[in-house]
Amino acid sequence: MRKTTPDQASKIAQDHYNISAKTSKLDGYVDENFLLKTASGVKFLLKISSEKDNEQLDFQVQILKHLSEKKLDVSLSEVVPNKKGNSLTSHQKNKTARVLTWLPGRLWATINPKTENLRNSLGDAAGSLTMALQDFEHPAAHRKLDWDLANSVWTLKYINRFSGKEKEIIQYFHNRFEEIKTNYKTLPKSIVHSDVNDYNILVSKNRSNPKVKGLIDFGDAVFTQTVNDLAIVLAYAIMDLPDPLPAALEVIKGYNKHYKFSENELDCLYTLVGMRLVTTVTNASLKKEEFPNDNYYVISEKPAWDLLKKWFNVNEDFATYAFRNACGMETHPQAKKFETWASKNTFQLSELFPTIAKNEIHLLDLSPASTWIGNKNDFNNLDLFQFKIEQLQKENPSQIIAGGYCEPRPLYTASSYGKEGNNGPESRTIHLGIDFWLPAETPVHALFDGTVVTAVNDEGYKEYGGLIILKHTFGALEFFTLYGHLSLKSISTISEGTHLKKGDCIGYLGDENENGVWAPHLHFQIMLSMLDYKIDFPGVTYFNQLSVWSGICPDPNQLFKIDNLKTKYVQSSEKMINFRKEHLGKGLSLSYEKPLHIVRGEGLYLIDANGKKYLDTVNNVNHVGHQHPKVVAAGQKQMAVLNTNTRYLHEEIIRYAEDLLKKLPPHLLVIHFVNSGSEANELALRMAKTVTGNKDILAIEVGYHGNTNAVMDVSSYKFEGKGGFPKPETTHILPLPDSFRGKYTSENCGIDYANHAKEIIQNLKAVGKEIAGFIGESMVSCGGQIVPPKNYFKEVYKHVHEAGGICIADEVQTGFGRMGKTFWAFELYDVQPDIVTMGKPAGNGHPLAIVACTKEVAEKFNTGMEYFNTFGGNPVSCAIGRTVLEVVEEEGLQENALRVGGFLMAELKALQKQFPIIGDVRGEGLFLGFELNDSEKNPLPEHASYLANRMKQLGILMSIDGPDHNVLKIKPPMVFSKENAEELIFRLKTVFAEDFMMKF
Repeated sequence: MRKTTPDQASKIAQDHYNISAKTSKLDGYVDENFLLKTASGVKFLLKISSEKDNEQLDFQVQILKHLSEKKLDVSLSEVVPNKKGNSLTSHQKNKTARVLTWLPGRLWATINPKTENLRNSLGDAAGSLTMALQDFEHPAAHRKLDWDLANSVWTLKYINRFSGKEKEIIQYFHNRFEEIKTNYKTLPKSIVHSDVNDYNILVSKNRSNPKVKGLIDFGDAVFTQTVNDLAIVLAYAIMDLPDPLPAALEVIKGYNKHYKFSENELDCLYTLVGMRLVTTVTNASLKKEEFPNDNYYVISEKPAWDLLKKWFNVNEDFATYAFRNACGMETHPQAKKFETWASKNTFQLSELFPTIAKNEIHLLDLSPASTWIGNKNDFNNLDLFQFKIEQLQKENPSQIIAGGYCEPRPLYTASSYGKEGNNGPESRTIHLGIDFWLPAETPVHALFDGTVVTAVNDEGYKEYGGLIILKHTFGALEFFTLYGHLSLKSISTISEGTHLKKGDCIGYLGDENENGVWAPHLHFQIMLSMLDYKIDFPGVTYFNQLSVWSGICPDPNQLFKIDNLKTKYVQSSEKMINFRKEHLGKGLSLSYEKPLHIVRGEGLYLIDANGKKYLDTVNNVNHVGHQHPKVVAAGQKQMAVLNTNTRYLHEEIIRYAEDLLKKLPPHLLVIHFVNSGSEANELALRMAKTVTGNKDILAIEVGYHGNTNAVMDVSSYKFEGKGGFPKPETTHILPLPDSFRGKYTSENCGIDYANHAKEIIQNLKAVGKEIAGFIGESMVSCGGQIVPPKNYFKEVYKHVHEAGGICIADEVQTGFGRMGKTFWAFELYDVQPDIVTMGKPAGNGHPLAIVACTKEVAEKFNTGMEYFNTFGGNPVSCAIGRTVLEVVEEEGLQENALRVGGFLMAELKALQKQFPIIGDVRGEGLFLGFELNDSEKNPLPEHASYLANRMKQLGILMSIDGPDHNVLKIKPPMVFSKENAEELIFRLKTVFAEDFMMKF
């Protein structure tokens, strides 16, 4: 049939609806669609149909009229009557026109990223629509439609268009659809939208927190099983994601708020989603043959196939239990039965371990926050772990060491425990059973009758020991018990089908060589379903699946009822936040919109209370890596022997000072030890004022030197910021030497910036004053990772020295090899400071800081008044500081900073070309920054905040700084590798491509 042109569509709008508008053609699957835009900007949708029977068009009209009287969580189009007051207009043979009000918004298909909140709002919108249609009826709804899931068996006749794995998948879902048919036919029916796909969903224009605001196109509305609508919503809502099931649950939670699903409906849902995808790929295969040049018909084919393959790999039982959990039902239908049965029966540990004859336990904490397990090197040392268990057992001779149910653990480090989730990497960290730590060869006995359904007793599984799973039946109740880490020899004769009686010996605990993990122990777990596992069963799960898995694998302590074996829950973040607000300093801030509860550090990672790892690109304090084993050991060893002040002779202070002096220029000969960067800068300022007899100090705009009084007085970042105070008379601020967006930006702007120092010195002389000195960060961190232009520091130092002042280089954040090219940042500028201050990285997080100065400064500072610092230079701090220097040398961390920092800089500059929102990239080594600006160099702080918070969601910690809060800092621990850099760039690229970051 001849297509309608835009000019003809304009004429229809004018002649029949009195709408004078500019017309443009839109895509459409059945109808011809046109956008009408009037001169005043009002928009309408013109739909032209070739329906011979207008009953179907009236059906769509009546749906909208019915819904217009309902209170919905979503907007819908309204029907615009023609000049005669009719909803439908026949304008030529077999063609009928309709006009609808235009719904503004963005198509779901174009949204990036599709967040948890957005998927939840989609379920909310679709569910409210389904409920609003429960009391609607129309004769045209009772039609046979290929897209109606109830009729999806039509796709079976085209199965031979596919082959291999694709054909296998399609056949599987057809088989399942046939198997659920009896149940499916009994499900509730109603009129549903039936086509809430990614081109029929409208999303708000709010790019930081978008929500579904409109649904369009009721062309496929039909009277069918109500749950079909959810299946269709899911089929499109969870496309293009690494892990579709959690995304589906986010939609279901929103949908179920309005339409309450029954157990029978949820039992069919997994298959129905599969069948919708089968219909999509089959239809695409047919349409691309019929219309080879029209991509519209196959636009969902590739993502549908990708999702269908992933959905096929989701265990159906697990999916159904997850659906139930999302809808507020018991996760497993037998959970209540098991709980009731367990409440009426109590078992003793001595029945499980008769030769031990103990019924009390000592709870072992293996959570991320546990100090007992030590650091990664400790818990990976099997001999040490065995020794610690043995010592713990000696300390608690009458108890069995046990614990672990639903406990998050940082111990599972193999790659097999990780995957790519919908928000970055995820790891299985939550333990699903109880561990009982007992000697090797301890016999394990059956608590009740059972039949062996799994027996892993061959050498292929030696690394993990033997495994037995028993099936138990008590009337209508059926469940399973798992016994892991048994010796292979002890269960070598047990096979599937073996029946064991209560009290029978199941096997013996394996020793540490075949246990695979730490000391000998039994992993004991209860399962209400085997989920199609045959030779194994997961003993650890992901935190975001915990509510489902804990419903499938109930707490084994329901059998023993031991008070101190109960699950230890992590204190809620909300509780801690409220306590901080009430009882801790009011100026104490938390990072990120949703604060993190960090309990463990490990190399490049910070780990939260649930075991989630975050790549740390911020923490230059932990210079050689969080809890570096060698540094930790040095502190522990010395702390066990002596920790006192410097009024006694001790080799550690001498050894550390000697090693540190080797890293400093020869003119810096004298060391003072203090506890923090603030103290170091406080002492440096006091030295400058004492040596010169003057009080006036030059400092850099947006500089930050610490939190004590004297350093706050020269920290423009603080006193000129929120809640600040007037600049002290003796402080003189130099403009921030920012060659990208500062006062001067020419090639030789370093001299222009330095001339301000000269001018201030001259002005002071004019009123009879002299300067005490100049203090400046060698790179201005809080100012936005500013690298001063060439000659800046050389010129400033020259002016200050000519005036008799002291030059202080603040290396608190930039020192100890971070620059890569040089050990200290000031060395990049060919200058000789009189005083250098160090902090933060010196002790790798331990409170240690240093002031290094010339012999002349030290002698003039020695006025007879003793300088004493109780903890500065104590043996523990010096042992730690010396070890940090050793690690920097031994692990080649300065060279690593040069190599990885250079790679990172090049990659960031490549990103800058791809994403113009990156205004500037700057820094040296592993002290980098990039700032976000519009085309006029205006700062974009909201985009910087969005980026930092999104990166956190993706498992990478970043921090914002700069006077306009638009600079992202990159100053990670120095063990940051090229692989870490590649991950950072990959995630940055992902976020930069998102809607919010692209709109500026």
